[in-house]
Amino acid sequence: QVQLVESGGGLVQGGGSLRLSCAASGNTHSIDAMGWYRRPPGKQRELVATITSSLITNYGDSVKGRFTISRDVIKNTVYLEMSSLKPEDTDVYYCGAAPRGMPSIGPIYWGQGTQVTVSS
Repeated sequence: QVQLVESGGGLVQGGGSLRLSCAASGNTHSIDAMGWYRRPPGKQRELVATITSSLITNYGDSVKGRFTISRDVIKNTVYLEMSSLKPEDTDVYYCGAAPRGMPSIGPIYWGQGTQVTVSS
């Protein structure tokens, strides 16, 4: 089993910045890609950004150029640097981790989520 714990959410003004962290513990050798997801109201879960154990990154179109994902493989922690935040970025951000060797099935481990609120 793998446990994911997010931190760093909060309230920020539009145009501001925020940094999220997701620390993995447990059987961390069993996971590969880690990433951030959100679920806008009335929409399906949305990929924000992912990063593999080889540090290959992928971003959702709505955050490209504004958010940066990074990973400390020693600390088993993933970070999301969010800048130029917009009110539409307001959401609960969930950290997810995909199993090693099965990248196509996506995340199977999830954190509890951290709220990000961007005021206009």
